[in-house]
Amino acid sequence: MAPPKTNFDITKIVLAVLVLGILITASFWVMQPFLPALVWAAMIVIATWPAMLLVQAKLRGSRTLAVTTMTLALTMVLVVPLTIAVWAIVENMGAVSQKVQEYTAQGVPAAPDWLKDVPIIGSRLVERWKQAAALGREEAMTSLAPYVGRAFTWLLQQIGGFGEVLLHFILTVILSAILYANGESSARGIVSFARALAQDRGEKAAILAAQAIRAVANGVIITALIQAIMTWLGLLVAGVPYAVILSSVTFLTCVIQIGAAPVLIGSIIWLFYYGSTFAAWAFLVWAIVIMVSDNLIRPFLIKRGANLPLILIFAGVIGGLIAFGIIGIFVGPVVLAISYTWMQSWIDGEESRANAA
Repeated sequence: MAPPKTNFDITKIVLAVLVLGILITASFWVMQPFLPALVWAAMIVIATWPAMLLVQAKLRGSRTLAVTTMTLALTMVLVVPLTIAVWAIVENMGAVSQKVQEYTAQGVPAAPDWLKDVPIIGSRLVERWKQAAALGREEAMTSLAPYVGRAFTWLLQQIGGFGEVLLHFILTVILSAILYANGESSARGIVSFARALAQDRGEKAAILAAQAIRAVANGVIITALIQAIMTWLGLLVAGVPYAVILSSVTFLTCVIQIGAAPVLIGSIIWLFYYGSTFAAWAFLVWAIVIMVSDNLIRPFLIKRGANLPLILIFAGVIGGLIAFGIIGIFVGPVVLAISYTWMQSWIDGEESRANAA
């Protein structure tokens, strides 16, 4: 009688696993449009949970007011700047087109004096500039037409991309508000699931993953703030206009891992063209210091917030960024933190059993 019962149990288990696999696959399929926003919302809520509790304490323990405050703050940080950027681009496309037409009508101006002083390639750049200036208007427009067309196509694609990102940001803010309101129950569910998978090791991995997310977020934000302040000081001393606006843009580009390079390079070019050569070279050195500081300050701050080896944090941030994009700076360290915890627990368990034997 035993064999038929065993066959029946195996069939039942196989069917149960098959149905469970189908349900999990279908669930991911249904949730796929929301997964990027959900992951971002989870990372944001975990990283800012201490701040939310502090706001709640200041508001006499009202969770509703605290969630509303944090949601408004996220809206101001994520949604409003991008909305203004898209609106400004659309509104000023006509003015930009008119400026381009004016510049093409005037022809190519003379090369700036500092261009010939650029090491190694300065004389070659001046020669190329003179060749471009020697072309007639029609010839220049014919030569530039393909590049202008590509640039215009790229700009339209970026505007469409901004719209998609804006939609994701709005969804992220909504999901963040839901997670803020139910943070404790969500955390208990995650810890219970982790314990069901790997007992105490699972709980430890879940806690370490939360620490890694918070540490990475603090490291990224504080590093971006330091770079923005350094950029502001450099722009102010060098005499570049709109230093506050440019340093704010630097903060945003550093947070989204583009880095300070776009603002710094643009400012250097402006200084060489409109400012003094000495200020341009001095700011170039300062810009190198700013860009190098990113690779020194951020790993140090992340290391202080998570009990993980520095090489593991560095590999998680860089590898995650390459593999998953911007969200990878959080996902990478979390994956490595969980793997490291389970591996360390397994090694410790093996050593304990060996010592006991």
